Amino acid sequence: MGGLATLSPLRRVVLTTMVFVLGASIVLAQTPVVHPTPVPSRRLQRIVNEAVQETVTQFAGIQLKTNQVALTLVDLHDLHHPEQAAYRGGVQIYPASVVKLFYLVAVHRWLEDGRLKDTEELRRAMHDMIVDSINEATHYVVDVLTDTTSGPELAPAELEAWQKKRNAVNRYFSALGYSGINVNKKPWCEGPYGREMQASKAFTPARNFLTTDATARLLTAIVTGAAVSPKRCREMMSLLARDPFAPTDDPENQAKFTGPALPQGAKLWSKAGWTSEVRHDATYIELPTGERFVLVMFTADHANEREILPALARAVILKMRVRS
Repeated sequence: MGGLATLSPLRRVVLTTMVFVLGASIVLAQTPVVHPTPVPSRRLQRIVNEAVQETVTQFAGIQLKTNQVALTLVDLHDLHHPEQAAYRGGVQIYPASVVKLFYLVAVHRWLEDGRLKDTEELRRAMHDMIVDSINEATHYVVDVLTDTTSGPELAPAELEAWQKKRNAVNRYFSALGYSGINVNKKPWCEGPYGREMQASKAFTPARNFLTTDATARLLTAIVTGAAVSPKRCREMMSLLARDPFAPTDDPENQAKFTGPALPQGAKLWSKAGWTSEVRHDATYIELPTGERFVLVMFTADHANEREILPALARAVILKMRVRS
C-alpha cells in the first residue's frame, strides 16, 4: 500500500504540515476582506432626520419631497467604533457616476490578487474615471475588470456567457455582503448600443443601482484602510481628494457639489454623480474642529438644482459640530 503509511514519521510530519499550510493559504486567498459595518446611532439618526426635514422645507418651492432624498451618515470620530444613521439608506437608486467608486475598489482588488497587470494605461484610466469622471475611461476599466467588450449583438448563448463575465464585480461585492446594488453597466452620455443594449433588455436589472448605505460602507472602508489594503486605500484617497475652496468656472466641478457647505479649513474627498434625473455626492469630510465623517447624499428629479446637496450637507455639518 502507498500513501502516508509508507513514509517515515519525519516525512509524514513534514508533508502533513505542508498540506495544512497550503490549504490555509488557499482558504485565506479565497476569503474576501470584510468591510466594516458601523453600528446604528440614535444621536446620528436625529441629525439625519432633522437635516432632511429642514432641507425639504427649505426647497418646498420647487416641490422637493422626502422620497426624492436618500442619505447615509457615518461618524468616524472614533475609527474603532464607527456609528451610522440613514434616511432611506436602503433604497435602490440609479447612481450615475458614483458607481465608479465601486469599479475603483474592484480594480485595486484585481491588481492586488494578480488578476490584472498594473500598466500606465490602466492607471491613466483609473485617474480619469475618478478625478475627471470620464465615462470613456470607465468603459475601459469595466472591460478590463470583466474581460468583456462592447460591440455588435450576440447570439443568445454568447450573450449569456458575456453577461456572466460582466457580473464579475457584482459577485465580488456580493461575497463581501453588499446587497441592494447592481454594478455591471457602463455609464453612458449617449447610449448604450449593440450588446450593451441587448443585455439591458435581456437581463434584470437593466441599470446600475446603489444605495446610500452600500456606498457609505464602501467609502468608509476606503477611508479606514479596510478596502483591499491600507496602501491601496491611500492611493484611492489621493484620487478622491478635492479642493472645495479653489475657484472654478465649471458648475459641475465635483468639489462644488458639497464643497459650498464646508467651513474654511475643512477637507473633502468625494465622488459625485449626475444625470438629467439625479444629482449625488459620496463624501468624506474632515472639519477643522475635529469632526470626521462619511456623508453620502442621493437626490432624484431635481438634478439641475445645485443648492440641495450643499443645503443637506450644511444642515448635517451644523448639527455634527453642535452635538459632537
